[in-house]
Parts: sequence; C-alpha cells; structure tokens
Amino acid sequence: MAYETPWMSDPSKLNKMELWKIEKDGLDVIRTIIEKYALEGYDSIPEDDMNRFKWAGVYEQKPRDGYFMMRIRINSGVLTSTQARALASIGRDYGRGLIDVTTRQAIQYHWLRIEHMPDIFKRLEEVGLYSYESCGDCPRTIVGNPLQGIDKDELMDTTALVEEVNDFFLMNRDFSNLPRKYKMSISANIYNNAHAEINDLAYTPAVKEIDGEEVIGFHAWVGGGLSAKPYLAQELDIFVRPEEALKVAVGVTTLFRDHGYREKRHHARLKFLVADWGPEKFQEELLKLIGDMPSKGTSKTVGWQAAYFDGVHKQKDGRNYIGLNVPVGRTNSDELEQLCDIAEQYGEGKIRTTMSQNIIITGVKDEDLEAALAAPVFRRLTPDPKPFMSRTVSCTGNEFCNLAIVETKERARRVAEYLDENVQLDEKIRIHFIGCPNGCGQKHIADIGLQGSLVKTPDGMVDAFDIAVGGILGPGAVLNKPLKGRVKGDDVPAVLAQLIEFYKQGRESGETFHAYVLRVGVPAFQEKLTELLAAKAAG
Repeated sequence: MAYETPWMSDPSKLNKMELWKIEKDGLDVIRTIIEKYALEGYDSIPEDDMNRFKWAGVYEQKPRDGYFMMRIRINSGVLTSTQARALASIGRDYGRGLIDVTTRQAIQYHWLRIEHMPDIFKRLEEVGLYSYESCGDCPRTIVGNPLQGIDKDELMDTTALVEEVNDFFLMNRDFSNLPRKYKMSISANIYNNAHAEINDLAYTPAVKEIDGEEVIGFHAWVGGGLSAKPYLAQELDIFVRPEEALKVAVGVTTLFRDHGYREKRHHARLKFLVADWGPEKFQEELLKLIGDMPSKGTSKTVGWQAAYFDGVHKQKDGRNYIGLNVPVGRTNSDELEQLCDIAEQYGEGKIRTTMSQNIIITGVKDEDLEAALAAPVFRRLTPDPKPFMSRTVSCTGNEFCNLAIVETKERARRVAEYLDENVQLDEKIRIHFIGCPNGCGQKHIADIGLQGSLVKTPDGMVDAFDIAVGGILGPGAVLNKPLKGRVKGDDVPAVLAQLIEFYKQGRESGETFHAYVLRVGVPAFQEKLTELLAAKAAG
C-alpha cells in the first residue's frame, strides 16, 4: 500500500467491511474469481469475498441462488460498434440476452454464473472494456456528455480528458479502498447532461479571462449524492483548466480516502464529509494538497435537458444523431446488434448510452436518414416515443436486486403506457421509479419520483409507493419533496393521472411541471394526494 492509512489508528471503530478491505484489497478478488471460484463453483465463495465481488463489477442476483449481475464501465457512454457487438454476444451467451442501460451510462447483465466470469472478463478486455470497479468502494464509471466531440452545445471535446482521468484511477491501488462508492461527472455541455449536482465530484463548463485571454475550463462541484439522505453537490471557488482536471480529481479523491468516514457504512459517502466541513474548509484542505488555483470564472451552464436526446438532431459537423427511447432502459442482445448494423451502415460506427437509460446513434448523413429510420428495430426503440414512455426511468427493482422492496421495471413500463393512453399533455413529465432508498433510478431529481415501499392491507402486505414532486438539476437545482400517504402499486397509474391532471388544469401557458410545483407549492400537491387517497379508501 503506497500511502498511509490514518483511519487504521483505531481499528475498533471501523465497520466490518473496512476490516475486510484491510485484509484483502477489493481488486485482488478478480484474480481469485478467475483462479479459484470459477473452478470450484458458487458454494466455494465465502462472505468476505462475496462482498469484494463488487470490485470486479459483480453483485449477487436475487434470490442469491448462484446467479450474478455484472455492470460494464462505459466512459461518457461512448461505445464502438465492435464493443457493442461484444456486449451483445456476451449477453446472448451468458445473460439470457438481457441488456439493461443504467442511469450511469453503463450496460448491465443478469443471469451470469461464476464459471462464466473468466471468459466474460477476457472477451471484454479484448475490446477494451471492463467491469472492474464499476461497483465497490472505489472510483466508478465516469459519466459525461454522450455527444462529446460532436456536440454543438459543448465548449470543448471532453473525450481525451475523461479517458485520462479514467485511466489514472482504474485499477489504481492507491484509490481502491475508499470509504464508499465514488462517482465522477465530466461534461462541457451547457445543458448539464451529466447531472453534475448528484455526483461526488463533477466538472461543468466555464470560462475565465487569464492574462488577457479567455480560457475554456471547468467549475468543480463536490459532495453530491442521492440515497436515503440526498445532497446536492457544492460548487468550489476554483477554475479548473483542462490540463489540471486530473490533479484536482486526485486531490478530491485523496481527501475522501483519508478523511471520509469509515465507522458506519450508511454515513461513509463524500457528501457527509462535505456537509460537515462545508465547501470553504473542503477547498482549503484541497488547495493544501494541490496548490493554489484561480478563483471561479463564468459558468456556461444555461439549463438542464435531463440527458434526453430523442429524435433526429444536427451535430456540429453537419451530420445527424438519432436519439432513441429504450423503454425503462431494457433492451436485448438482438436489438443491440441491430443498432450496430445501423451504426455501421449509416453512421460512424458508434453506440452511445445516456443517463436517461437511452441510446444514441451518431454520424448519420442527411441522405442516409430515411433509410436508417426505416430500420425495424426503431419500431420499439423509437426516436419518436410517446410522451410518458419517453421520460420514464426505472431502477432494476426486486426482480434481480437484493436491496429492492418492490418490482419496478415492468410496473414503470405499464404506468407509462397507461398515462400515454389516458392523459393528453403537450409537456413531457419526468417520472422515475426506485425500489429501495438507495435511489439507483434517481427518483430525487424527477418531476415525479416514486419510491417502493409496502403497506398493510386486510389481505396482507402489498407493494406501494411514496411519491415526491418537483425535482430538477442545473441552475436552480432542487431535489423533489416527498408527499405523505403511500399509494398502493395497483393504484399508481390512476393516482398519477389525476396528479398530472391537477397540474394540467392549473398551469399557466407554457408552464413546466417543475415551475408549477414552485408556484403553487408542495402543500397543494399534498392536499390533492390526500384527497385522492381518501377517495380510494372510501371505495
């Protein structure tokens, strides 16, 4: 270990996971999987190494009977068609063809067996992809602008920068033992399409006049995160030139490693350290590590488009990209291969994933658009989705996740279909479902967020959801506010329809859902929900 471990001064205060990490670095489990468990089978895996599987990008799948989930790192969501074909092939051979796009631009498999892992690791590495450290107490996948390099709304191409930061941290044992997960966001897009405020460290576009010259760079944000106690990231008073982005990232990550909390797992994220220190002290400690930095410049973030790109749009080179809707982020190996065919025949041979769980095909010439759009796969993965399906996001849910309380994927899809059939609205409302408080479906930033719970009925416990309204990122960022009163799962479609009708009837011309929540206040929605639940109870 190349650094001191100040948290080991009193090991009696550390949680069990911290002691396991000292005994064996999480990265060491990768070799153990290949050389031992893949040969000896599922029953040979002890509890401590099962917890270290996260460093290999692997989790046990519910109901813990020998199947695993695997998450693949995709920097900024950009894949070559060769990489995407490899992913489709692995999914078909080992994952029952199921492919999920996550809210951090990753690809996720299910139904994997331990004996499959060595071949999967090998096939991924052959195309320059890795599952390593996509999970675990380490720097995870760097999210970013999926349109990097072709985006008319970006200040600079961040491709090389994201690769530099990724390559430094990936498999770096100086940073493979952090207090908890650690998430970075790097984007120069003016519409905040990498969700800066919910990341541990984020870079957003900015400019500053230095020595009489306008320099393009970034502002830095620290301490964002969701889960049961969500926090929005705090902006530091520094201007980061592109060539200094790695230095700042190393400094922030070092502070988290050495000063982050390791006694209680639920209190170990960077957001708690930043909240306790405050951004001023955090910046002071950061500059002690990395040296002086210029103060902030001028932010170039002008809004938030929530990482939605559906439809056909112009790139800065004059060609086009096609933004596709992947309903609740779920696709399959056959569809992914068909998208590769289109990308190779009509585009630049790239597939790009988004934080809204969708997919983009880029580099399509005007004269090829009609032929590309006629592809049969676009009937389901459509560039022209119905409004509610286009803005519905869902976590994995209890179909596969051991932490989730309720099923979410299929329910979210059915709710979106119901709303599209029964609600006429010219405004697209973002609806996010999560199955537990961890918030992988990012319900906190949605117009309407639904969190799974249970409610007791005469017939026993049934699925239910808590509802929150009014979330948004970008300028004026705010997390949505929870309403009191749990809604039974089967009642969710009708209740949401009536809450949306409440907005529709009361809004002013052109008023967004978020703006309406701000104007009328959360209590108005609370009153409406209470009324709806009372009516349900009365029969």
